[in-house]
Amino acid sequence: MPTYDHHLFLCINERGVDDAKSSCARKGSLALLDHARQRCFAAGLKERVRVNGTGCLKACALGPSAVVYGAHNPPQGVWHTLADTAAVDALIDALIDAVIDERSGGDDA
Repeated sequence: MPTYDHHLFLCINERGVDDAKSSCARKGSLALLDHARQRCFAAGLKERVRVNGTGCLKACALGPSAVVYGAHNPPQGVWHTLADTAAVDALIDALIDAVIDERSGGDDA
């Protein structure tokens, strides 16, 4: 079974247009998920960072919601609102930095 250094879950929940809570999918999370996957692939992180769409994370009112879990270094269970591709890029850049730090044996503590 494959293991990953980091696992990004991005909500792609879809609610009806009449639902007052809105939904991450209606706020563009499917495109953001595709962007995150492409960025990780382009950065050579396919075997290190897993990017998954997930059902409702119960934070759709805040915008496209995501949570990252790390296998080695924190962040462990850090929640994010990803309003646009720039926010996704910033998160992926942080994961790239974490993977580089893990490869070099660095320790922030």
